[in-house]
Amino acid sequence: MIIENQAMVTDAVVEAVSRTEDPRLREILQALVRHLHGFVREVRLTEREFQQAAGIIVAMGQKTTPSHNEVVLMAGSLGVSPLVCLLNNGNNGQTETQANMLGPFWRDDQPLSASGDTLVRSPTPGPGLVVHVCLKDANGRPVAGAEIDVWHSSPEGLYENQDPTQAEMNLRGRFISDDAGCFHFRSVKPAGYPIPVDGPVGELVRATRRHNFRPAHLHFMVYKSGFKTLISQVYSPDDPHIDSDVQFGVTRALIGNYVRHDEPSPELGFAAPWYSLDQRFTLEAGEARRPAAPIRAKAPAAT
Repeated sequence: MIIENQAMVTDAVVEAVSRTEDPRLREILQALVRHLHGFVREVRLTEREFQQAAGIIVAMGQKTTPSHNEVVLMAGSLGVSPLVCLLNNGNNGQTETQANMLGPFWRDDQPLSASGDTLVRSPTPGPGLVVHVCLKDANGRPVAGAEIDVWHSSPEGLYENQDPTQAEMNLRGRFISDDAGCFHFRSVKPAGYPIPVDGPVGELVRATRRHNFRPAHLHFMVYKSGFKTLISQVYSPDDPHIDSDVQFGVTRALIGNYVRHDEPSPELGFAAPWYSLDQRFTLEAGEARRPAAPIRAKAPAAT
């Protein structure tokens, strides 16, 4: 097709991608072209702005390393990650769900731990935390033999693969649910933390006059054949940023009941204050699939 005016560009590209054999890929590409071209027309994107946008995309790629994923960070900061999550869970976005974003710091080689173990693998000051988790199916029956990955940031707001001072796999573990569908573990209470703002995401956050904090949370990923893999985060309601998450991840279903205890627990080895959390997850029937880890290396020590 010989292009005679701006309107013909979209028609030409839509026609070109219509020859894509895979029907789902064809649907995605055609919609992408229509919406992308519509966006350019709506804002009347200038050539200079287009060059700046291309530079941002390049910078996200350059900023992404084995220990940092700027693209995932940007997707959350624009609300794309939570939107995709909510559209694909809870009866395809029709009902409340306990699903949440994977986030950029999960590792796919977390160590297998016994129920009752601690996640603390190097000195990590902070209030003690004991968490009891039970899994049920849609009919309320226990889900035994599920693999559950647990991970979270330190009370200083850093995951171990961000922080060279933490031991390998600190505040991480993988558990197997028992016949009652349950397990428990000990750790320290996580804290809220700032997302990195030394790249394109930081420029976005500053331009929109937002803070760059995520509220405190625990990560869970539940994997069991016959069930859709549940990726979740359970947020602490006492965090000052619970209603202004820079990654737009907090829903009512994900605010946990972290109970404060003001007497020490010799049994758990906790000084006061310490916290407990009883968490229940309901699994949806579906495909069990492990995601690809967003990063694959620990951040290097500062020199």
